[in-house]
Amino acid sequence: MNQIVWKSIEDSPAQYVSEGILVRQLWQGKSSAQAMVVEISPGAKWDGIDTHTDNSEEVFVISGVFNDGIRDYSAGTFIHHPVGSSHVPQSETGCRLFIFYPQKQL
Repeated sequence: MNQIVWKSIEDSPAQYVSEGILVRQLWQGKSSAQAMVVEISPGAKWDGIDTHTDNSEEVFVISGVFNDGIRDYSAGTFIHHPVGSSHVPQSETGCRLFIFYPQKQL
């Protein structure tokens, strides 16, 4: 029987992945699928280019304004980064994102 899994943001330890960018993992599947909340501090920018070589990335902007290195996305925006795409996550104002990685494509 499949069981429902739940976790609050407060129950997820923060892991800093780049200066001013922290991740709180909410769920990890048996495969590579996972869900997380990412918080980007005002003025923070991902160190390097985030390239999606074997998995897409689904992003929902919860609050603030997210920038992918090309354009701004305000709260309430959904972004699909397909396999083979790349971007540079950053935010001038700071933002909170919900990110989902589906199972890797073979």
